[in-house]
Parts: sequence; structure tokens; C-alpha cells
Amino acid sequence: MEKQQERKLLACMERAENGEELTVGFLGGSITQGSLASSDTKPYAYLVYQWWCDAFPKAQFHYVNGGIGGTNSHFGVSRAVEDVLMYQPDVVFVDFSVNDEPEEFFKETFEGLLCRLLSWKNSLPVIVLNNVYYDSGKNAQKYHNEVARHYGVPYVSILDTVYQRMKAGEYTREELTPDGLHPNDKGHALVAAELIQYLEQVKQKLRDVGSGSLLEKGGENLPAPLTENAYQMAKRLTIRNCCPELEGFQADAREKMGHLDFFKNGWIGKKEGDKISFEAECSCIAVQYRKTIQKPSPVAKLILDGDMEHAVTLDGNFEEDWGDCLYLETVLHHGEFKKHCVEIEIVQTDKEDKVPFYLLSLIVA
Repeated sequence: MEKQQERKLLACMERAENGEELTVGFLGGSITQGSLASSDTKPYAYLVYQWWCDAFPKAQFHYVNGGIGGTNSHFGVSRAVEDVLMYQPDVVFVDFSVNDEPEEFFKETFEGLLCRLLSWKNSLPVIVLNNVYYDSGKNAQKYHNEVARHYGVPYVSILDTVYQRMKAGEYTREELTPDGLHPNDKGHALVAAELIQYLEQVKQKLRDVGSGSLLEKGGENLPAPLTENAYQMAKRLTIRNCCPELEGFQADAREKMGHLDFFKNGWIGKKEGDKISFEAECSCIAVQYRKTIQKPSPVAKLILDGDMEHAVTLDGNFEEDWGDCLYLETVLHHGEFKKHCVEIEIVQTDKEDKVPFYLLSLIVA
């Protein structure tokens, strides 16, 4: 598998060397999106895209950045098609190592994401990036890289490189990141440099083998998964593809302007008793709603299959201060595969509410 993945990347580079038109895609969280970079050309993702442009001047490249701040691979696998794969990328870089918790659940959702990417188009090479919390060294690479190795997918670890150099005194934390997580321009440049170093090593192999021998696309079967892999075909239920029963909730018909225009095309609940009900055939369910810093905001409850005793509280008030969050809460994991009923009802409002309760989607698998 590892040689097959490298061969795919070499074939991609050979096409670039021959002057073809290619698309470079990125999927991840806020670091991929470019948080705290001083301009759109300073994030690591754009710098890596620029390397492709400079390394293969005869080719024409397109840039697709599917980064969304505060999101994990559970959300990532459900939006991979609409935010990256629909643009038919020729190579994809993926990083959820700081937004996924280091635990088995996210090992499974990350495996689902890698399988979704690897099975999309047989010639698509994928590279995993492991960003890191610079304050603590925390990330999910133990689980992510186990999955990557299983599928022969190359990975580049910032924990094992830039972070270790910082710990050794080559940089101070403040030189790289103002908040202990999101890189500044220098930090983004160092992250990009690690990815580019790997790409340069592969490009050297292209020089060694010569051209004309890599373009054929051979078949490939993915190995048996490491986990139950229930999330590979995870799907978002939104107003674009489903019509839940509304009792007080209203569909948000405002036009959505791109994948970063988060809080559009959802459902809005404003007063106590407002309800919305879904039916979905699946074994895994998560609800995605807004937690807002514009407090107070209404509180809802979710009832699964009529089980009032185990209702889930959905509190629209966010205790963090960095901005409104596309919060994702799992309500069923490896349950019975059948048609499930999800009912959400507003149960608490305040006359001082700043914003209504905002439901973005259900994610089912």
C-alpha cells in the first residue's frame, strides 16, 4: 500500500511536469483554514499550493481550501465531498490532529475519512498532517497515524519536528504561535516547510525514475478496516436534501455563500415548544447546532426514538470566547441499524435572548 500511495503522488507530479491542469486540495480545521495568518497567502496550505506552482511551472494549478475552524474528522468525513472532493482534486492534504481527541471514537471517524478520500478516485494521493498544541504537545497523531500506516498513507508530524525543535530551544513558543495552537506567519511557514520537504523527496524520485512510466492507473483494493468503520459514508442532512416535520421551527432560506458561511441553510427555533422531527435509517447519529458567544440563547432537548428518560440537552450558549461554534454532539454510536426518529424541542428561552437556537444538520451513518 505504501508504495502504491507514493506511486500515485509520483504520477500526479509527472502529470504536473508534463504541463497538465491539476487541483490541490486541503481538508482540516482552523489551522488549515489559515487562522492567525496575516493574509490569505500566508497559511501553510497556500504555501504548499505555491510550492506546486513553483516546482512545476509548466502546469496550471487550482487551490481548494476546505478548512473550517473548530471542526473534527467526524464533521470532515460528512462534508468531504461538498467541500473538497466535488472539485476533483488531484492530491489532498488532510489534518484534524488537534481537533480530534486522542481516543478510539476519532480513530474510527478518521479512518472513515481516509477511506472516503482513498476510494473517491483511484489515482488520488492523500497526505496526512499532524499539527499540535504547542503548549502541551497534545494531538491525535497516535491514532491518526496508526490508520495512515494501515492504508500506506504518508504523514508529516509537526509534533515530531517543529515542536521538538521548539522544546529544544531553537524557537520560543511566542515566535510560532500567539495562543499556543494557531501558528503565526512564521509558524505556518515552518509547517509548510515540513510538508514541502516530504514533497521534495518524492519529486527527487521522479527525477531518478524519469518520465513516461507512471501515468497508467492500476487497480487497488483497500485493506480490511482497523475499526468498525461506520462513518465512511456519513451524510449531512440539511435543508438541501431532507424535509423534516416543522412545528414552530423555520427553515433558513438565506443564500449560503461558500463553505465558510456557516450559519445559513439550517433550521431556526425561537420560542419554547418549537419542534423539528427527522426520520433517518442509520446506526450512528450526531446533531450539529450553534453554540454562541452571543448569550443568552435558547436551550433545546433531543429525544431519540421517543426515549424521554434519556433526552439530550442542546445548550445554545457557548462557554468559550473565541467565537460561535459549529458544535457536533453524538447521540447514537453503533446503535441498531434501522429507521430512527429524532425530535428536537426548544425547552428554555429568555426574553433577553440575543440569537435564536440554530440547528445546522444531522450527521448520520
